[in-house]
Amino acid sequence: MYVKICGLSEPEHVAAAVEAGADAVGVVMTRSPRRVTPERAAELAALVPAHVLTVGVFRGEDPAAVRAAALASGVRGVQLHGRHPHGDFTALKDLGVRLVRAVDAQADLGCGAYDEDLLIVDAPHAGSGQPWDWSAVRGRPSGQWMLAGGLDPANVAEAIAAADPWGVDVSSGVETSPGVKDSTLIKAFLRAVRAAAPRG
Repeated sequence: MYVKICGLSEPEHVAAAVEAGADAVGVVMTRSPRRVTPERAAELAALVPAHVLTVGVFRGEDPAAVRAAALASGVRGVQLHGRHPHGDFTALKDLGVRLVRAVDAQADLGCGAYDEDLLIVDAPHAGSGQPWDWSAVRGRPSGQWMLAGGLDPANVAEAIAAADPWGVDVSSGVETSPGVKDSTLIKAFLRAVRAAAPRG
């Protein structure tokens, strides 16, 4: 089970995610309580070992702005959240980073349909932190896709059982308040995922 911890902004929380076994860590460079500058994102990305994917998250920015921030931060992945057109992904292919498309369940749920490498299926109201009907997407997405939206250490096992995803993505579910991550919750989330869906 692939695990992404998103919305990180402090070195200790990056370290906690890496130590607990996260496969990817995300830094938000768009309008959000979790927003960091490309310079701050670069500092955080420098702490992440090569086997863990660093993902810069964007929503609504044009490809030129995404490209500039991705290059300045040195992230190895770019996530476009929301209904970005196919052309936005095509315009970023030459960056040589992994492209992630994050959408709600009403979108095309075929991973790769927009030339992305990874797909995230999120709640109808992304960022709300509210659980949703995870079972509604079971069997629909194809390829390498992560379930997101309302996940936390207490319910991620239930969500995995309901949706049968390839991976999971969490942000607000490992926070004590909006934008404030908690290392204990990050580690608890990873433990809960591994217990529900052991590697191999």
